Amino acid sequence: MNRYYFTQALQITMPVFFGYTAIGIPFGLTVVNAGYPWWLAPLMSIVMYAGAGQYVAIGLFSAGVSPVAIAVTELFVNVRHVVYGLSLITKFKNVGKWKFFLIFGLTDETYALLTGCTVPEQSEPGTFYGTITLLDYLYWISGSLTGAIAGTLLPFSFEGVDFALTALFAVLLIDQLRATKDMLPCAIGLCVTTAAIVLSKLHVLDARHILLSALSTGIAVLILFRGRNGFSSEKAEESPGSNTKSDLEG
Repeated sequence: MNRYYFTQALQITMPVFFGYTAIGIPFGLTVVNAGYPWWLAPLMSIVMYAGAGQYVAIGLFSAGVSPVAIAVTELFVNVRHVVYGLSLITKFKNVGKWKFFLIFGLTDETYALLTGCTVPEQSEPGTFYGTITLLDYLYWISGSLTGAIAGTLLPFSFEGVDFALTALFAVLLIDQLRATKDMLPCAIGLCVTTAAIVLSKLHVLDARHILLSALSTGIAVLILFRGRNGFSSEKAEESPGSNTKSDLEG
């Protein structure tokens, strides 16, 4: 790994390092607390690498749910990654040998970093994106391993640890807004999520469908809006001097 790429990626992934440490350790503790051997936590992180999906899987394993039901549940939990992949087709077009690893390592947090950062001049996109993805992958594995080992040696209280994931997403959102200056996706996400929650409180929408409903509606609204106004937005970005400041900040 080139030292330059590593240094740049390390700076970019610092929020994910702290977040994955805070979230990965509780996952390792959860595995041990559920009665499974400590090595299952890092093994799942290496092979599965789906934070929320791993938490869900442990709960389903403990409940004795059938493999088919687990597979269907995991599909719905992680279906958002299909949308992530579609939006990165152009960005991943010339990444070379890194493509398959980038597809495998595409998590929510990594997606936020890849869409919010700019490839340095004279740099290979594949190596740059791949280094970011690899570091995030290692952070998650080390966090879950630490939690699993600690869980076998020391007693832990789980009170409050569930807020770590929310805090991580908040940090990534702020960082992405600072880099892209694009408030539209955030505004749409806030509106459709609020609407979905209100509808569930009114018993119009099943509470289990809040995430899927908000995600699908948000994507549809964003596509409609960008399709209608995307040309003017691109012209504004391409106008002389319009993106100098954002490029320097990115």
